[in-house]
Amino acid sequence: QVQLVESGGGLVQAGDSLRLSCAASGRTFSRYAMGWFRQAPGKEREFVSAINWSGGRTYYADSVKGRFTISRDKDKNTVYLQMNSLKPEDTAVYYCAADRRPAYSGNYYADPALFGSWGQGTQVTVSS
Repeated sequence: QVQLVESGGGLVQAGDSLRLSCAASGRTFSRYAMGWFRQAPGKEREFVSAINWSGGRTYYADSVKGRFTISRDKDKNTVYLQMNSLKPEDTAVYYCAADRRPAYSGNYYADPALFGSWGQGTQVTVSS
């Protein structure tokens, strides 16, 4: 099991930027893909972005493509989500998650059920 702790959320205005961090501890971090999901009030948890276990491939929801960038630092056991040009509709609790599948080589990350470890979440609020 891996433990995940998110940080970096906050209240910003539309057009601003934030960088979320997710520090991992426990099982071998480098062998698992990492993802970011978000959940707005009254809505289901939705996929935002993922980075494969090697860090060589990244994936984004259409709603954030071109504005958000995911990255990982294996030396620091940390994954980041750089969020630029934030919009009010980006307001949600953002969760970091670790894939269940070691060294997964495929391209499907959108289902939260594929991720077995979750952080506590960090609130991002974007005012208009």
